[in-house]
Amino acid sequence: MMNTDKVLSLIGLCQRARLLVSGEEFSLEKIKNNQARLVFLAKDASQNTSKRILDKSKFYGVDVVQSFSSDDLSTAIGRCNRRVIAINDKGFADKMKSLLL
Repeated sequence: MMNTDKVLSLIGLCQRARLLVSGEEFSLEKIKNNQARLVFLAKDASQNTSKRILDKSKFYGVDVVQSFSSDDLSTAIGRCNRRVIAINDKGFADKMKSLLL
């Protein structure tokens, strides 16, 4: 199993544990409230969405991963058309970072 597959599995597990939010507005809210530990931004997200998420994440010091398509992220959490996911749990976020680096 590749590390990217493991990360997608962890995202699914995180979804079932209700330790993430998906969608641009919910993710921005978590970033602003310093609750987001890691943000996944789809590499095929619109330019406007990408700029908003990247700017806020940089300002608040949240790491952003752009390794997955929106299809990958949507499939991982079992929802349609998800381009932004914010992980709220430090343990999950640290494990995902270690797998991706």
